[in-house]
Amino acid sequence: MGARRKPAPGGRSRAGLRAAGDGGRGRRPGGRPRMVEADLVKELAYAVAFMTALLIVLAALFSSPDEPTLTAQQVAARQPAAIAQVALDALDGQGTIASYGPPYNHGTGSLQSLGPFSPQAWAGVTIPVDAARAFVLTPLERMLPLDPALAAPLRRFESASAARRAAWEAAYARALARAGQGARFPIPAPGAGPLAPMLAAYVDLARTGALEAVINLSGRVYQTDFTRALLLLQDQPLQSVAQRQHLLGSEWGMMKEPGNYPGAVWLWFYTLLYQIPPYNASSSGDLMVGLTVGVVSLLLLLVPWIPGLRDIPYWVPLYRAIWRRHYAETEER
Repeated sequence: MGARRKPAPGGRSRAGLRAAGDGGRGRRPGGRPRMVEADLVKELAYAVAFMTALLIVLAALFSSPDEPTLTAQQVAARQPAAIAQVALDALDGQGTIASYGPPYNHGTGSLQSLGPFSPQAWAGVTIPVDAARAFVLTPLERMLPLDPALAAPLRRFESASAARRAAWEAAYARALARAGQGARFPIPAPGAGPLAPMLAAYVDLARTGALEAVINLSGRVYQTDFTRALLLLQDQPLQSVAQRQHLLGSEWGMMKEPGNYPGAVWLWFYTLLYQIPPYNASSSGDLMVGLTVGVVSLLLLLVPWIPGLRDIPYWVPLYRAIWRRHYAETEER
C-alpha cells in the first residue's frame, strides 16, 4: 500500500485550507487578496482599438449617407435653364425669397399669422435680402472687371422703367419655356433686351463654381454669414432634389434622410401634425404647429402642478399594470 499523506490539523488537507482561506474569492490564507499582474496600458490600447474597429464597421453598415452639398455649379452643369429661372424669379419678384416677407423683406408670400397674432411680422426684417440685387445684379456687377462687355446690358436694364423690365422678363420667360430644362446656353430670347446677355453670363458664372462665393462677398476679412448663398436655390432646384429623395413634407421629410436610413425620429410629433387637418391645409401651418408643440410641451412640464391633470395616474392606474410584479411581491411581504 502506498504511504498516506498526513492530514492537516483539524482534519483538513492543505488544499482544503487553501480553499477555506480563499473563501472562493481569490484570497490567500489569512485573508490577504491575491495579486495578479496586469498591464493597464495594454488593456486600454486593446479596448480602444476594438471599439474603433467596431465603430467603423457599424458606421459603414448603418450610418446615414453623406450627401454632397447642392451648389449652383452642379445645377448649372445638369440644368442651366434652372439657374436662369432662379435669376429670372429673383428679378421679377416671383421667387420664394423675393416675396417671402420677414425676416428677409417686406413681402407677404410666406407671412404667417393667426388673426392679429403674427410673431413673424412683429419681429420685422432682421436679415434684409433684396433678391434681385443680392442674387443677380450685384454678382454680375462684381464680374465686370472680367467681362467688361456686360456693363452696357446691366446699365440698360437698371435704368429701364418697371414696365419695360417686366416686358423683357416676360419675353425671357417664354423663351425659357420653349427651350426646356435641358436647353444649351445661350438660348435665343427675342424681345428680352439686355436680359439675354445678362442671364447667359449668369449661367456661365454659376458653371465656374464662383456664384455662391460672389454672392457671399461682404468686404470683411472673415466671412461667416452664408445666408444669401443658402437662400439662392430655395425654389425649384432644392425642391426637385427633395422630391427625388422623397424628403418632401408630405412624405414625412422632416424626420427622414435619403434612402432607407432613419433620420431625426424625435421630430415625429412635429411632422405628424403637418400630415393632418387643419395644419396641412393652412397657409399658417408652421405657426400652428409651433404653437401646438409649445403648448403640449408646457403642459407636460407643468403636469405636477395642474390639478386634475396630475391625478390622471390615480384614476387610470396603468402604472400598476406595468409594475404588477413589484406590487404582487410587495403585497405578499
